[in-house]
Amino acid sequence: MKTKSDTPSCAGKLKALSDPTRLAVLESLLAGPKNVGELMHDLRVEQSLLSHHLAILRDHELVAATREGKTMVYQLQETISSPAEAGKAINLGCCKISFD
Repeated sequence: MKTKSDTPSCAGKLKALSDPTRLAVLESLLAGPKNVGELMHDLRVEQSLLSHHLAILRDHELVAATREGKTMVYQLQETISSPAEAGKAINLGCCKISFD
């Protein structure tokens, strides 16, 4: 059972997003769920580097991963995306980041 202290803080989420690659991952996922290959193509990064960044984003509850066969598919956590803002911004709870 998660407690409030287990939930990543706003400062922790912002620190995770201070890396340009991780911010680019979230921006790419605003268009919808993607597998690792699609993200590698969009961001032009190596698989090992992308995996490292995706792990950090998962740890900070910014992205969720689901397995589809042998493929992992990533999407924004429901708590930071909303249909009304799809394609424009993410809501971290403490602040919003706009990609306008």
